[in-house]
Amino acid sequence: MNKLVRRLRTLPLRSRIALLVAVAVAAAVAAVAVTCWFITRAQLYDQLDHNLSNEAHSLGPSQISYILDNCSSSSGSSARRFPGPTVQIISTDGQVCTSPGDEVIPVQADDLSVAAGTLDTASHTTADDGGTQMRVVTLHAVEKNSGEQFAVSVASPTSEVTEPLTTLAWVLLLVGGIGVLGSTAAGLWIARTGLRPVDDLTEAVEHVARTEDLTVRIPVEGDDEIARLSESFNQMTASLASSRDLQQQLIADAGHELRTPLTSMRTNIDLLNRIEETGRTIPAEDRKALMTSLKAQMTELAALIGDLQELSRTGLTGAEGPLRVVSLHDTVRSAIERARLRGPELTFDAELAPWYVRAEPAALERAVVNLLDNAVKFSPEKGRIEVRLMRGTLTVRDHGPGIPDEELPYVFDRFWRSPTARALPGSGLGLSIVARTVEASGGHVGLSAADGGGTLATLSLPGAPTPPPEIP
Repeated sequence: MNKLVRRLRTLPLRSRIALLVAVAVAAAVAAVAVTCWFITRAQLYDQLDHNLSNEAHSLGPSQISYILDNCSSSSGSSARRFPGPTVQIISTDGQVCTSPGDEVIPVQADDLSVAAGTLDTASHTTADDGGTQMRVVTLHAVEKNSGEQFAVSVASPTSEVTEPLTTLAWVLLLVGGIGVLGSTAAGLWIARTGLRPVDDLTEAVEHVARTEDLTVRIPVEGDDEIARLSESFNQMTASLASSRDLQQQLIADAGHELRTPLTSMRTNIDLLNRIEETGRTIPAEDRKALMTSLKAQMTELAALIGDLQELSRTGLTGAEGPLRVVSLHDTVRSAIERARLRGPELTFDAELAPWYVRAEPAALERAVVNLLDNAVKFSPEKGRIEVRLMRGTLTVRDHGPGIPDEELPYVFDRFWRSPTARALPGSGLGLSIVARTVEASGGHVGLSAADGGGTLATLSLPGAPTPPPEIP
């Protein structure tokens, strides 16, 4: 059985479908044919028994006397054959008298019981002395004058039943065979037609695996499972193509951003190397400025690499781990303390109402810190930063130069930096990380020009003023 199952698994899918259809139809046809044959057989035997019983009841005293007068108790009697079916008179002691010209039928125990009056009727199938299969019906009878009991058996060849049954069996076999062949052909056609979209999908997948061409699309027809599979494949290839484009763009942008600090560092290091080789000395102030520049470039490079690592971990989802219940007000308060270290001369005006959200704690704190760092970076000296958290909406307002309206659509793009901010430290990835983290938590973030100057950052997250139950 296991070998057969393994053999079936090696067949193509359409062949397996056609084979299963053929087997199912063959089993159904066989069941119907066998049931029909047995029902017909039972009805034919019932009809034959009914006819033989009528023949037995129709025998009159004169016919019984004729049989007794011309009694044949052994096969091969030369007397003129009795018209109609074979008739046999059975006495209570087992003596038989068969209608003239007919073969003697062996007496059964039920026949003796009928003759003795313990049974009213009996029926069975047996072979007569000539070897012919006979259907026998036996009835109880009583001699009117003497009161003697006996049995009358009426028999007819079973060929009256078996010959129609044989013909019926051949007809059922022929019709069933045609049905199985037709169902096999129909199964092949259905499998070929139904699996054509699967063949197209297979060819598309093989083409993508062979060429890495993600522009392949499969035509979607209808709304069945195959159509949904094709649509899902198209969406998958589109997502992969978009992801690859983003990867290539990320690599190109990262290379461009890394080139600037690396070029500056290389220039400064080459300058120090030439001074060292020539044995020249440079003024202490110039050397200090040169080292300060190197340190700033290294810091910028480290920050850029850190942001790239962060972006690679969060990817497009913005989350590193499972979502948990986080108190947003505590997160903002902690981020403000970190921001004070970056802008000790700035004044932070905070008003935080309790709000609990589902988010990844470290990613959420990083996003809030990035927003505050952005405000610190663009705030004037001894400026004020206003932080408000009311019913899940966090606003961070600075009093810096603000962002031009034409630049607002690009502020959350990776590596994008305003032309006026390129001289300031930063990688252009902070707001991009903020956007992805907030979106992963089901919220949204935006920047707009604040009334009276400066920039207003708005971050909204779904949640509640009281802690919701933890996710199990």
